[in-house]
Amino acid sequence: MAIEAFAPAKVNLTLHVTGQREDGYHLLESLVVFVGVGDRITVSDADALSLSVTGPRAMGVPTGPENLVLKAASALGGVGARIDLEKHLPAAAGIGGGSSDAAATLRALSQLWRTELPADNGLSLGADVPVCLRAAPCLMSGVGEVLTDVPALPPMWMVLVNPGVEVPTPAVFRGLARKDNAPMEPIPSGLSAAAFAEWIATQRNDLEAPAREIAPVITDVLTAISGAGALLSRMSGSGATCFGLFASADAASVAAQSLKAKAPAWWVDHGALGTFG
Repeated sequence: MAIEAFAPAKVNLTLHVTGQREDGYHLLESLVVFVGVGDRITVSDADALSLSVTGPRAMGVPTGPENLVLKAASALGGVGARIDLEKHLPAAAGIGGGSSDAAATLRALSQLWRTELPADNGLSLGADVPVCLRAAPCLMSGVGEVLTDVPALPPMWMVLVNPGVEVPTPAVFRGLARKDNAPMEPIPSGLSAAAFAEWIATQRNDLEAPAREIAPVITDVLTAISGAGALLSRMSGSGATCFGLFASADAASVAAQSLKAKAPAWWVDHGALGTFG
């Protein structure tokens, strides 16, 4: 028997850094959404646990015990299974690729092995795993363990762009001017895509400024996305992937094709926001 699970890209529409605990973990408030662009996990019965990685972004992805997919399998008991990861998302890009892969693995293996999901919803695997396990719009706070439902969002489409540069997350956090920034305002409901994008623009990603200092090309990406007609352009997570919000599938598709033509070395993809858990 084989079971397939989708691992969608996770995007931080906002990311407010509101404090830091004594153990060094940062306190965050983030409106998180998921896009119909991502990796695919397939699990099937086997005597031993194994992982193979294929797909256009497979190069450089480890297949040993350091991979979060195998760590997720171990968290469920680690009995035999063949795990195939079809990799489409760039790694270490601020869109939760590894965490989403781990979450999809948990969903798939829990079905294959007929076992319960971990009590911590994968938090021990990484701060983004619980929200990726939910794979639906929500407010993520604390260090990633507090997930709160949000009002229904308007239909929106997103273009994702990664310029292929590495932005080390610890360096981005070290570059913060302050770590006790203002929290998010209440999330509104009943807005159109355009009005919602206007509200998002009044909120922040506190990691964007230090990331742009480390990798100035992020500024070029944001400018290009805005020039392609996005309602809003912003960086996701700690970077370097940036996104543009659009009110229609056609507008997002046209923008993605334009960006691919102008910067063929960049990774560009697009899809609708949705629920995938």
